[in-house]
Amino acid sequence: MSRREAVRDLVVEYGALIDADRLEDWVELFASDCRYSVISAENLAQDLPQTLMACDSKDMLRDRVTAYREVNEYNFHSDRHVIGGVRFRDESTGGPWRIEANYSLFQTDVEGVTRLFLVGQYDMSVVFEDERPRFADVRVVVDTASIPTLLATPI
Repeated sequence: MSRREAVRDLVVEYGALIDADRLEDWVELFASDCRYSVISAENLAQDLPQTLMACDSKDMLRDRVTAYREVNEYNFHSDRHVIGGVRFRDESTGGPWRIEANYSLFQTDVEGVTRLFLVGQYDMSVVFEDERPRFADVRVVVDTASIPTLLATPI
């Protein structure tokens, strides 16, 4: 398998693990030194640093998942990601690869009602650890800052 194919598979696995509520496995898609953030497109366009969610390490991602598992007693739902094709922006030989992909996220509540929750773009950096691609940085850009319910799970 080529490195490009492995990176594409990594992005597909990213959405699939969240959708399957396998968040502990989702964390393992990240490099040991990583960042994850969610920011509105409006803040990004205006160069405003305020994020909706930010984790500066893999341990923070694990803590976020643990908090979700132990504290979340509302907004029960299931997710379904639709992720567009991966665009390769930089495939540096020695450094991280920069990729982008558009996404749509649908949520279904306990009554079985499905709605479009968010749309936006992933801006991701990927490194190779032992020849396996891992996310070094995932910036989730949401097209709207008005999120209809609590943002509890990763996007």
